[in-house]
Amino acid sequence: MDTLLHTPTSTAKRPCTCPSSNSQNNNPRLPPHLSQMDHLLHTFLNLTDSPSLSIDLSFDRLLDSSPSDADHSLLIDLALRLGSLLLEAGNRSARKRASKHNSLAWALPPDLTIKVFSMLDTQSLCYAAATCSMFNKCAMDPLCYASIDLTTVVPKVNNAVVSTMIQRAGKALQCLKLGVVPGPTASIGSCQSLVYTIRNSVDVSNFSWIEKKTRQGKESSILTRSCLNPLSGDSGAAGTLLRRLHLYNIERMDNTSLCMALAACPSLLDLEIVGLHVELRQTLTSVSTYCHLIERLFFESSKTGRDDSLKLPTCFDFVNNCPHLTSLALRGFKLHDYKVRILVKGFRKLKYVDFSTSYSITGAFLRNLGNCFGGNLLQVLNLRDCMHLKEVEVARFFTAVLGGDFKFLRHLDISNREGLASEGDWYERCYSSSSIPLKQVLEERPEICLLAEFPSEGSFINIEQMIDSDLEFSISSQLSSHTSDGSLLMSSLESSYNSDQGSGNEEGQDSGYAVYEESSDEVDFLAV
Repeated sequence: MDTLLHTPTSTAKRPCTCPSSNSQNNNPRLPPHLSQMDHLLHTFLNLTDSPSLSIDLSFDRLLDSSPSDADHSLLIDLALRLGSLLLEAGNRSARKRASKHNSLAWALPPDLTIKVFSMLDTQSLCYAAATCSMFNKCAMDPLCYASIDLTTVVPKVNNAVVSTMIQRAGKALQCLKLGVVPGPTASIGSCQSLVYTIRNSVDVSNFSWIEKKTRQGKESSILTRSCLNPLSGDSGAAGTLLRRLHLYNIERMDNTSLCMALAACPSLLDLEIVGLHVELRQTLTSVSTYCHLIERLFFESSKTGRDDSLKLPTCFDFVNNCPHLTSLALRGFKLHDYKVRILVKGFRKLKYVDFSTSYSITGAFLRNLGNCFGGNLLQVLNLRDCMHLKEVEVARFFTAVLGGDFKFLRHLDISNREGLASEGDWYERCYSSSSIPLKQVLEERPEICLLAEFPSEGSFINIEQMIDSDLEFSISSQLSSHTSDGSLLMSSLESSYNSDQGSGNEEGQDSGYAVYEESSDEVDFLAV
């Protein structure tokens, strides 16, 4: 190495250690076809006596022999570049060698590896893809992205990540979950013990609207309304076979963007929407227009008790166009009994119903529902924390259960943190179950998991103050519905129902059923 640093005169006095063209073929360890640069690099890499020290001293002498500062800078830059190239070449070769080793050591063929990767969650799949080039190649297969779960506890997923994942999946995409999920939700199916409990006031809601509103004030999702646009791209290829779409707390999502996404998903079976600022009526219209195969709909309002957009024509269209629905959850919306009855009685395969935290439901929709088609197949009924749920309607429902109706019912939740409404005035709350035949139901129907949690009378909150703003909003929304809906009859029915908060008179809503009575055996919306 030193010979390269001396003048030609000194070089002639000392033997050159660099391999010459004459000596290339004399090296038994290297093939003869290698270039002079290959031999030079081989010699350079095979320094045995403290190579780091030798290189350091040689480089210092080379700098000392340079005449100017500019030459110093040039040599340093060349040395850094050469070192970077050697490091890159070494890393690349190490990756190739490791990949070849992994290919020989990995027991599964590529097709089975892809099958295993397709069973991983999205985060684990990304970790596997970063392990080695062999895993990375397998992890790029579209089948690995058939189920994409990008939900997080804190916002950290943007539109670019969503777009990349959907593009990798292509037509193989079957499940897509996006957004911020504050915490795990309790599953109805996890109820193992068939128990009946009456407890003091506790907050028993999981993933409730109160929690969402608190978190929304502190966190802002970086997903925007265009995050679902890739489903519609390339002539809707990605959304064609999508079966499951779950969206959580994407604050910037609007009605137009959601409807556009649903239009690209004709094969959708499972739709879950939580905390999005989208309207119930427009969403159900889009579902009934584009998603005729839908089997499960879970929709939780981002503003409990405020959304009063659902109209009767929308209910009829939804029932007629989505006949396969087996699970329906509309939580936190302002729903009236006659509209709910149309939905529950219209869907002939309905097994799961959840109207918890919904406003205006009294329970009258359950009358004579379990002895005919539509409602008689119910297995789960959740009416938790429905503020207007009346004790007399609950008692009437239990009597029907004792009479042999609702034979398939397995889970019932009538818990209410504010107690049940009395028959005469819904401002008066009931905190005991003396008029409800709970024990008889448990004795005759022990297979039912019954939840009835009510507060003690002393812990009751003054709901008059709590719902003053709600009533004011209800009046203004009713005035606007007269001008926007175009149907004076439907508006008058809803107005009469809202004005009858505490009288216990159900004639207004019963007349609503009668107005929409149909003589066919298929649909009967008459109330008793």
